[in-house]
Amino acid sequence: MEIKGKKVAVFGGASGMGRASAQLLAARGADVAVLDRPGSAGEEVATAFGGSFHPVDVTDFAAAEEALAAAVEALGGLHVTVTTAGGGVAKRTLSKEGPHDLETFRRVLDLNAVATFNISRLAASHMSKNEPEDDERGVIVNTASIAAFEGQIGQVAYTAAKAAIAGMSLTMARDLGSLGIRVLAIAPSLFETGAVQKVPDEMKATLVKDAAFPRRMGRPEEYAKLVLAIVDNPMLNGQCLRLDAGQRFAPK
Repeated sequence: MEIKGKKVAVFGGASGMGRASAQLLAARGADVAVLDRPGSAGEEVATAFGGSFHPVDVTDFAAAEEALAAAVEALGGLHVTVTTAGGGVAKRTLSKEGPHDLETFRRVLDLNAVATFNISRLAASHMSKNEPEDDERGVIVNTASIAAFEGQIGQVAYTAAKAAIAGMSLTMARDLGSLGIRVLAIAPSLFETGAVQKVPDEMKATLVKDAAFPRRMGRPEEYAKLVLAIVDNPMLNGQCLRLDAGQRFAPK
């Protein structure tokens, strides 16, 4: 899909990989709406490239539906969604304090898997109304993690959530194929975003020592470049693409 002139909604677009994606897609001629938490830098980010900002907590599923509808109205349509919002906790299945609590597990699943599915299903409904371009109506890009495949000790909830995002890609792509809507997930390794940015350099070197090359944290703009490639190439569909410099997480 040619990105110029397309309508794009980026969830988690106020920072990190979402921000880099919003900025790159806007630079390539897309009309971009940024959706992120109230109090984030979303307004500033969107204003910088002439986009719109829509505050939302993605775990408020009804509010997310309203925010996406508002973004689509501001954009005048929807061709691409990028969802990077997510997070996790550090808890073992069983620790000295007892079994992993279900409330935390559910919260992590809601923030990652359920929120991502909610956004995807709603986006697909909006995209289905588009006039096809070379039989294509839309592209949904979600964010998993290499933890989906090699979750570390204490990542059981996060691993389950990200594995769900990776796993739903093919089935959702099959569900939406007759409409000309593609679905992919990106599974990054450790990237220079959020709390990771504050980690001392010597610790960062330890965390990425098992990568093949380059042995460093990923850069948000490298995630954005893959988003752009996904949108551009119609033969990419129904899979989870690792973006990890050949790294495989060790148990801890």
